[in-house]
Amino acid sequence: MFFSLQNNLQNVMGEGADKLSYGVDKLTDMAIEYAPKLLLAVLFYIVGQWVIKWVSRLLQKIFRKRHFDPSLQSFLSSIIKVSLVVLMLLTVISILGVDITSFAALLAGAGLAIGSALNGSLGNFAGGVMILILKPFKIGDLIEAQNNFGIVQEIGIAYTTILTSQNKTIHLPNGALSTGVINNYTRQENLRIDLTLTVADDTDVQRAREIAVAAMKSQPNVISEPAPDIKITELKDNGIKLVLWPRIRVKPYDPKNPRQMEADYYSVYFGVQEAVKTAFQKHGIEKPSTGVDVRQEQ
Repeated sequence: MFFSLQNNLQNVMGEGADKLSYGVDKLTDMAIEYAPKLLLAVLFYIVGQWVIKWVSRLLQKIFRKRHFDPSLQSFLSSIIKVSLVVLMLLTVISILGVDITSFAALLAGAGLAIGSALNGSLGNFAGGVMILILKPFKIGDLIEAQNNFGIVQEIGIAYTTILTSQNKTIHLPNGALSTGVINNYTRQENLRIDLTLTVADDTDVQRAREIAVAAMKSQPNVISEPAPDIKITELKDNGIKLVLWPRIRVKPYDPKNPRQMEADYYSVYFGVQEAVKTAFQKHGIEKPSTGVDVRQEQ
């Protein structure tokens, strides 16, 4: 019986040694097969991390050199960095021998779902990027867009904020803003303000022009070069329609006085009309008659 137990124990130990030897051989084969792939994957990951950091620093230098908006720099840097990291991880997985087709399909499906859910928001993001790159306006500009007129306070990735003369803060979605008409009143060195009025049809236009020009020049914010002017824009049945052309200087944006351009604009817009009306009344330049002359035959 003792010898039987001893033989059984030897058999068990022999089988265990064989299994252990088989396991070691299997691990050795796996190590020989996967070690180069694992080493290459680790090496690619390390190099990839260095390349991503190098690309990020290079982009920051390019953005600063081209004076990109800080918010745009952060947004573009994040998008590019995340894209490079995802590409690097997919490559590492592929090097290890894992089929990345399923991962690619999963990412594509997730991207489609997110894109559908955030359709409007992504449009605003894209519009914000285009505005920050093309720069149709900057902070402090006086603009008219989407039936709103005011000073640009902030240019964000999704929305642009303007402050109106009524002291209303309006957030304009960048998607529609980037594809719509933007009227920038402060892009050039000076801004012409068009004002119309009508005088009687027997008015001496040259005399009216001299009086109106003198009245416009009396306003402190009206510049002398280019000089203010007055033109006939329409001959009506009951009078002559004139257009006044005063100009104001476009001043650099001052954060301490952010509404300077708006104040100059409205001081001339309203001030010139009042000054010219007063001057016309003083010198006998009359408005067109609106009354009806009724006569009775005797």
